[in-house]
Amino acid sequence: MHQAPKEIGWVEVICGSMFSGKTEELIRRLKRALYGKQKVQVFKPRLDDRYDESAVVSHSLIKVPSVPVVRAAEILMHVRPETEVVGIDEVQFLGPEIVQVVEQLAGQGKRVICAGLDQDYQGRPFEPMPQLLAIAEYITKELAICVVCGNPANRSQRLIAREERVVVGATGSYEARCRKCHVPAPAEATPAQNLDLFPR
Repeated sequence: MHQAPKEIGWVEVICGSMFSGKTEELIRRLKRALYGKQKVQVFKPRLDDRYDESAVVSHSLIKVPSVPVVRAAEILMHVRPETEVVGIDEVQFLGPEIVQVVEQLAGQGKRVICAGLDQDYQGRPFEPMPQLLAIAEYITKELAICVVCGNPANRSQRLIAREERVVVGATGSYEARCRKCHVPAPAEATPAQNLDLFPR
C-alpha cells in the first residue's frame, strides 16, 4: 500500500471474484488499524448471512464483528463521530446509494475500506463497484485460482441454474474460473471434477 494521506479521509476498494481473498484482505487491514489503536467500525449487508448473521467472515472462517444493514444510508446512522476507519464488506449488495455514503464518510476524514465483487456471475461489471473504483484513492484487485485449469481467475462461476443477478452463496453454488473456463449461462455451469483443492 502507498503512504497514507494525512489529515484527510480516503477510500480503498478491494475487488475481485469469489474465493479471491477479498474479505481476508479487508479483515487484515481492519486488524492492523485496531493494532494501531485506531477506532474501527465494520458493516455488511444483512442479506449476506452465509457464515454469520452479524460478523464479517471470510471463506477460511476468519471473522470480525460487524453491523448488518439493509440499506447503505443506515451506515451513516451507525458511524460514531470518533470512528477513524470504516470497513464495508460485500459492498456490491448495497446499491448505488453506497457511493454517496462512502464519499460522505471520506469527506468527514475517515478511511473507508470497501470489499466486493467487481463482476457478476455473467462476467458483467457489478454496480456500484465501477463507481466506487472511480472515486477510490487505492484499488486492490485480488485474483483466485481457476478450479478448472489453475490459471489466475477473476470470474465467479455460478453452479446453480438461477437467473437472478443476486444469489448469495459460497462453495457449492459458485467457484472461481478464469476468462477461458468461465461459462456465463448458469444452466451450462458444472462443478470441476476430481480436483484436489486446497481450502480457500
